[in-house]
Amino acid sequence: MHDRFPLRTPARRRRALRATATAVALSAAALLTAGCGSSQDTAQDAKATASSAGNFPVTIDNCGVKTTYDKAPARVVTIHQHPAELMLSLGLKDRMVGTAFPDSAVLPDLKKDYESIPELAKKEPSFETVLDAEPDLVYGGYGSAFAENEGRSRKTFQDAGVDTHLNREYCGKKRVTMEDTYEEIRTVGKIFGVSDRADKLVSDLRTRVEKASTAVKGKPPVPVFVYDSGDKTAFTAGGKSLGTELIRLAGGTNVFADLDDVFGDVSWEQVVERKPQVIAIYDYEGAGSVEQKKEFLLGQPALKDVPAIRNKRFVVLPLTATLVGVRSAYAVEDMARGIQPESFR
Repeated sequence: MHDRFPLRTPARRRRALRATATAVALSAAALLTAGCGSSQDTAQDAKATASSAGNFPVTIDNCGVKTTYDKAPARVVTIHQHPAELMLSLGLKDRMVGTAFPDSAVLPDLKKDYESIPELAKKEPSFETVLDAEPDLVYGGYGSAFAENEGRSRKTFQDAGVDTHLNREYCGKKRVTMEDTYEEIRTVGKIFGVSDRADKLVSDLRTRVEKASTAVKGKPPVPVFVYDSGDKTAFTAGGKSLGTELIRLAGGTNVFADLDDVFGDVSWEQVVERKPQVIAIYDYEGAGSVEQKKEFLLGQPALKDVPAIRNKRFVVLPLTATLVGVRSAYAVEDMARGIQPESFR
């Protein structure tokens, strides 16, 4: 029997990330705002300040922190993988002086560039380690990038003369959608004066999503259960997660879309009752391998009559594909092929 401990750990970690995100957003708003705009105001603020792409200064309201960029940042540290992949997709490798906390294998097209950038830490780096890279901007993926209790608050960076940007997913919004991905890309494009590249990337990603969604259009939605981790209970994606929208776009329906959160625990009895036909396994470092997760699920007597278990129907989704970044668009096609395979024959 494999060690089940890794299957429990990520649930606690994800709750901590969400708690940290809330604290970051609240403390940032209290300490640094010149106004009280939300992340939804980002595009409007940027447009009001810059009449066209590449015009500076540009003011961005990000999670209640207003930052004015007199010029494009030249030395950027990204904390977590999805901000790094987003920047690389915008052709900004030459602005990146450090990455940290890889979650999964990097997209093949970006792998060479990603590996050419110094990795500062396997997890979140210390404040001192980040400063040693002499950044003018730190771009965080999870709220924990700016954990105050670890000495990396946005105020601390500001006091050191370093700007910060937090992925809009952690700005306290209630529900995450593909539009958040597109808006995050556009916002980063404005910060670096490459709005033309951002618009093209958004167009390309939209096309990719629409192509996959069109292929499964009109098909009866397939019930899908997301398995992140857990043994006594199942840690799964709720209705406010981007994963729920990805499943819908791919021709499925999240059987726990009524769970009023981004992630949450459900009982195995609930999983059995909802009879998922496909199980989407979230794959990331520190959670046990995909094969371990499959072995665990297939070995549970209580699940033997669940259609997805009986037919061994699994799709694998890197955790980074369920976050606000460029991977989410790729994930729709990958999931569609697993959920509605007959549409691609």
